[in-house]
Amino acid sequence: MKIAIIGTGNLGESIARGLIAANAITSLYLTKRNIEGLESFDGYKDVVLTSDNVEAVQQSDILIFAVQPRHFEGILEQIEPLLTEKHVLISTITGYSIDKMEAVVGQERFVIRAMPNTAIAVGKSMTCICSNELGKKRIKVAEAIFNRLGTTIAIPETQMQAATVVCASGIAFWMRLIRATTQAAIQLGFDAKEAQELAMHTCEGAASLLITSGNHPEQEIDRVTTPKGCTIEGLNQMEHKGLSSSLIQGMVSSFNKINTIKTEQL
Repeated sequence: MKIAIIGTGNLGESIARGLIAANAITSLYLTKRNIEGLESFDGYKDVVLTSDNVEAVQQSDILIFAVQPRHFEGILEQIEPLLTEKHVLISTITGYSIDKMEAVVGQERFVIRAMPNTAIAVGKSMTCICSNELGKKRIKVAEAIFNRLGTTIAIPETQMQAATVVCASGIAFWMRLIRATTQAAIQLGFDAKEAQELAMHTCEGAASLLITSGNHPEQEIDRVTTPKGCTIEGLNQMEHKGLSSSLIQGMVSSFNKINTIKTEQL
């Protein structure tokens, strides 16, 4: 696939690393105003670093946009005259609707929104995808890209804001939980390196159990809780302190904030 990532910041870099690791490219153009920040990609076969969006668009079929929202409209206006019937436009930009993209590039374009997370760099992203009517004909292209970099799910655009909180912001939420587990392990006597390793792999194991078995979390919890045991004692204490309610409230707050951001952009 001939792919360009327009705006190779943190997310763009993660996507690029995932695409390279998955051998998913025929060519990959990475654009950034200051390409010195992309020096770690220098030397990769079929990877071109450039500050020229025009060159990247002309040499690519699939355009993945990962720029700041305030810059996106100007970039779309810049490249619109260059677009052909072959181009597939994939936006990863939070809060920027398909309608707003179509207002610049027209409804006759293949327009797709994708919301990956930074785990895409290690092929473990949970990516949510939606499209305009014409884009439905190319949704499999987006799925083919992002399934090489993790797992995808197609959802209505009305759920994209919520998906951003659950999947993209969710990486930070899970990192904080792993950090807290690490701190507890240190207090219980493990050194910092051991504590983090215990926390990380236990988290991975818990998720893998659910993915593989298809079970509800409570089914797996029941497997490790015994009457008057240490596990249920710990779980109940965490709930008394508001673990579940705090996490839910935090995610709802993030959702409310992202909707505020969207309103400000309109």
